[in-house]
Parts: sequence; C-alpha cells; structure tokens
Amino acid sequence: MTIETDAATYNPSSYDQVNYIEVIETVITSLREEGTAMVNHNQDGYLWKFKYGSVDVLVQLSGLTDDDTLTVWSSILSAPFKNELHLLQKLMRLNWSETLESRFALLNDQVVVLSSRTVADLSPGEISRAITIVATLADDYDDALIAEFSA
Repeated sequence: MTIETDAATYNPSSYDQVNYIEVIETVITSLREEGTAMVNHNQDGYLWKFKYGSVDVLVQLSGLTDDDTLTVWSSILSAPFKNELHLLQKLMRLNWSETLESRFALLNDQVVVLSSRTVADLSPGEISRAITIVATLADDYDDALIAEFSA
C-alpha cells in the first residue's frame, strides 16, 4: 500500500528543505504492518493512522509552519479502569523512568502514549524518534496495562 499526499500544497523551499510529509511517510512505511496505513489531508492538516503490533498509532501534522505541531499518539487502555489510583501512580512512575520524550496521558477516558512538539526546527531524526518511541511504548505496555487495569 502506498500513502498518497497532496504534493501541490507543500513547498519544501519554504520550510528549510525538510519535507515533513515525506519523512513521516518514510517512518510509517518502515514501521507499519503491510496494508494498514491510511492518510487524511484537510484544512486541519494531515493525519496518518497505522497498525504497529497490537496498537493503532496516529500521527498528526497540523500544518507546515513553525507554529504548527507534530503529535503522535496511541490509545492503549479504555475506561472504566480497575484500581484507578494505582494505575495513575504507575503511569506517573513510568513517565519518569521509561517514556523518554513521550508520556502517558488521559485522553477522552483512554490512557494514551503521546509525543507532541512544534514544527519549528523539527529534524527528520526527531520525527522518526517520536513516531518510533510512541509506537514501541504503546505496543510494549498495552497488554500488561489491559490485563492489570481493564475493568
């Protein structure tokens, strides 16, 4: 499966020669399971979704200016939760010791792993690292957290 983009809206000369879309798609192609990647482009930016192990990973690029953001996230556990206090304590400890530049968070009654930063001075290596870290952590922790805390 190939991922298609709207190349007409992207002008790499305006963005320090880093083609963010191309870099994101290259990373996704290297990580995804065959046939699982999808992309959506609209006025809110770009949104990619792909399967990595047992999780779905989403990558959103809100635009191509320095003020726009790259956000990568994956949902790993949905409410209701057992032993919510213990879950939150565990996630806080993991945020300190295991998540590198990403973090665990709550989003719409779901535990997610996420990484987010502005596009300003964003390098291809940082894009690759953000996507890889989120995908790996989500796949590494989802089964254990579901087994221990899913109600």
